[in-house]
Amino acid sequence: MRHRVYGKHLGRNSNQRNALFKGLVRSLILHESITTTEAKAKAVKGLVDKIVVKGKANNNQAKSFIQGFLPDAVASKKLLEEIAPRFSTRTSGFTSLVKLGRRLGDGAMIVKMSFMEGEEKIKTSASVKTSVGKQNSKATRSVVLSEEKDPKSKRKRSAAKKKTKEKSK
Repeated sequence: MRHRVYGKHLGRNSNQRNALFKGLVRSLILHESITTTEAKAKAVKGLVDKIVVKGKANNNQAKSFIQGFLPDAVASKKLLEEIAPRFSTRTSGFTSLVKLGRRLGDGAMIVKMSFMEGEEKIKTSASVKTSVGKQNSKATRSVVLSEEKDPKSKRKRSAAKKKTKEKSK
């Protein structure tokens, strides 16, 4: 029975769990998106909301709480100066989860956790696609870069091919 049991234990004791959560929050703040398991992302989501709300207050008490939780000066500075002001109109729900598929080793659901778009849009260099095999239940992930090829470069390549064909004759 789970009477009066709060939160996910994730197979760790409290010190290991706190260290894991702090590391995930720090990575999310620094990189603005992380790839992790669904259980870990759901366990950290409330903690991230709490930290961002404290950062929005931007008073001495909030700063000391954030610096105590995130001893990394770069992460706490980024949270207070960039991320918290971006969500000035939003009261909660600062993160989003996008399912990427299942991990091949153990079948755990992998998600991409990122901050929601606030006043400034988050720059992403790659879009993530998932493809699920029909024969087996395992899913594979592939990252497809979202770069569009220049049509001029295609013309240059075809012209270079023609020149090499003419020289070989």
